[in-house]
Amino acid sequence: MRHPVLIGTALAAALALAGTGCADPDRGGSAAGGAPASGAQAPVAMDSCGRSFTVERPPGRAVALDQTSTETLLELGLQDRMAGTANLKTKIPAAYAEAYGRVPVIAPKIATSEQVRAATPDFVMASSVDLFTKDRAGTREELDALKVPTFVSAVDCPQQGAGKTPFELLFADYEQLGAIFGVRERAGQLARDQRAAVAEAAGHAGHGHGHGGEVPTVLYLYSVFNGQPYVAGGTSLPSEMSRIVGAKNAFDDVAEDWPEVSWEEVAKRDPDFIVIGDLSERGRPGDSAAEKRAVLTGHPVVSKLAAVRDSKIIEVPGIELDPSVRSVHALGLIADGLGALGHDG
Repeated sequence: MRHPVLIGTALAAALALAGTGCADPDRGGSAAGGAPASGAQAPVAMDSCGRSFTVERPPGRAVALDQTSTETLLELGLQDRMAGTANLKTKIPAAYAEAYGRVPVIAPKIATSEQVRAATPDFVMASSVDLFTKDRAGTREELDALKVPTFVSAVDCPQQGAGKTPFELLFADYEQLGAIFGVRERAGQLARDQRAAVAEAAGHAGHGHGHGGEVPTVLYLYSVFNGQPYVAGGTSLPSEMSRIVGAKNAFDDVAEDWPEVSWEEVAKRDPDFIVIGDLSERGRPGDSAAEKRAVLTGHPVVSKLAAVRDSKIIEVPGIELDPSVRSVHALGLIADGLGALGHDG
């Protein structure tokens, strides 16, 4: 059996930094969130998802267009340099709550270009490029014309980081943001801590077997909408999570992040384990882990699967199955859960 406490150690250390206001030598000795001394940083040239820009000085009025971007900036201690946040999907974790309370909410859902411009940002970032459209935050070209740099997570542009895993693309985000905001040390430590968490999960990966002696398969049930399951496909982060822990995503052959499938296809693939994404706080029908369990156990065919019958089910926060600063936490829960259910190293 593995030692579950070890998996979360690196992440716990990283989260302990959030919102603490600790001094950072990369920021001219100012407390976390404070603006660095004038001239403390040379201009930084950057390429983000196909667009190049130069930051003459660390941003002081950053806008984050989604929860993932918001939490990344909070993890880096940049709450006092944020002019706005938007599109909160679930409750902010306790580790970030105090820092988040200091950031203006410019839109509860997806921000419009008018809301973004009203915040007078000097930097705008998002986890996906589709938030930068005319009917949303405005295009990147429009913001560039206003001399506002835009940053998109490398995870949404894998062609920019050929050969890198989704986690490595996330860590590259941290390091780029560290350079942009002048918090290289803190960003580098976050990347090191999360690399350690991934290595810990991989080091304790199980070598058990699924049906017929093959690598065990995992079904990731993200949502049940109008009675139909939405699961992790082959381009999603859970496929990489599966590989790390010595398993395989049951729908690894579907070239989508979260495709809609049928319950009959779920039964046909007969996964060895099921990971349920709990989205209770989102509040839509079928979002909670309890509702998903009820659907699984109540379905005339799926309820007969060994994974359902024997309760080989792991619950994780649903938002952590999408790439974010919190994803290593879900990875640790999955690694620990598989070990507890018999997939041991």
